[in-house]
Amino acid sequence: MTWLGWIVIGGLAGLIAKAIMKEEGGLIKNIIVGILGALLGGWLFETFGADGFGDASWVWSLLVAVVGAVILIWIIRLVTGKKD
Repeated sequence: MTWLGWIVIGGLAGLIAKAIMKEEGGLIKNIIVGILGALLGGWLFETFGADGFGDASWVWSLLVAVVGAVILIWIIRLVTGKKD
């Protein structure tokens, strides 16, 4: 996937994860959380034997990124003590 693909998938994943977790933030935060979520989700999925983020279809990549972004937001809330 190209860097532009990472940004688009990351932005969409961050937006979806933000809606699921009722989190605030702008476009840049969505992209960052989505890309980091894609990395986290890809690692988790591959650890448990599923296809991770990368050569899979864009729908699967988006799903992996959203799952990772939701987990990332949850971890950040856990560490910072923010409750919503």
